[in-house]
Amino acid sequence: MPVYHHAGKIPRKRHVQFRNHAGALYQEELVGTQGFSGVSSLVYHLYPPTIVKEKGTPYSVEPEIAVEKNLSALSFKGFELPYVDDYLESRKTLFVNNDLHIGLAAPHHSTKDYFFKNADADEMIFVHKGHGWVETMYGQIPFEYGDYIVIPRGTIYKIHFLSNQNRLLYIESFSPIGIPSRYRNQSGQMLEHAPFCERDFKLPKDLQTHDEHGDFLVKIKKQGMIYPYVYATHPFDVVGWDGNHYPWAMSIFDFEPITGRIHMPPPIHQQFEAAGFVVCSFVPRLYDYHPKAIPAPYHHSNIDSDEILYYVDGDFMSRNNIQKGQLTLHPGGIPHGPHPGAIERSIGKTATEELAVMIDPFRPVKITKAALEMEVEDYYKSWLEEPFALSM
Repeated sequence: MPVYHHAGKIPRKRHVQFRNHAGALYQEELVGTQGFSGVSSLVYHLYPPTIVKEKGTPYSVEPEIAVEKNLSALSFKGFELPYVDDYLESRKTLFVNNDLHIGLAAPHHSTKDYFFKNADADEMIFVHKGHGWVETMYGQIPFEYGDYIVIPRGTIYKIHFLSNQNRLLYIESFSPIGIPSRYRNQSGQMLEHAPFCERDFKLPKDLQTHDEHGDFLVKIKKQGMIYPYVYATHPFDVVGWDGNHYPWAMSIFDFEPITGRIHMPPPIHQQFEAAGFVVCSFVPRLYDYHPKAIPAPYHHSNIDSDEILYYVDGDFMSRNNIQKGQLTLHPGGIPHGPHPGAIERSIGKTATEELAVMIDPFRPVKITKAALEMEVEDYYKSWLEEPFALSM
């Protein structure tokens, strides 16, 4: 994150004595990624964050790969994923490569009796259904329909739902998730022509310091395993912190679309980036306004990346028979484009209300067994029908 933020009590200088009213030292912790060269925050605890009472038996959550290599257009009905009570148990990984995992979750309930930490990956959670808040040692982040929640790796959190039917799209990224560099100046500030700005970020607030001893279960994910750790003090015992490393959120509805006279390429929709992929947001917008514009996208070849689209809401004009929560995977190596009839239907239209999340991995993804359980049969044949006659 390019934005410096702070909460609670902190000393005037870094790495100096900082004591409570009784004279005891607060416990300073530097939290960050990419060694000591990436963004970081300094956090001040009541107690050392290292007091482990016991370790449980680790268990595997490694996704079961069903398709190692793929060159077929595929689609999946994400809302067929059944609801599960527990948050972690509800998460099902669908697509995998060495840069990211992509999955869906449909939890009924919050993480009640445990905390969670992903020690491998930054997490991006897109909220399709549900509302509530994420609780961390940095404070709380409220969320609602349409929010992207970014949780840096190593962040212990609890997710609290105020609804009992929640649907989430999530990404686990093995490199930091950030804002596209072309939207920022050399100092990290958002540029005037960027499609969003710092005012749109939802930063942690309402820091609460928990001075509690007991048995605090933290489920830590590392290398496809969950390691249950029991800590002796509450993970959220922070009295203050400052820096640029913390969880944050942003709504897809705060992304301001870039439009033009003729059809604009997908990079104009980009909202996030990481080392091995980008995330784009398709939002309600005016269509192209050249007198002979074709609003539907032109056919294009995915040579250097796969393209995964998650359909959120509205009528996605380039696709036929698409439902909420459906995903399409168009693999690198073969062209794809509008479904039959979509090009002609788009001509003369002035606006769209479509809402979708697009993830473009730069390396091919493997497909899991969980994904195939929701597969739309013969999606790759959906370009065969031609409902209109071409006049030459």
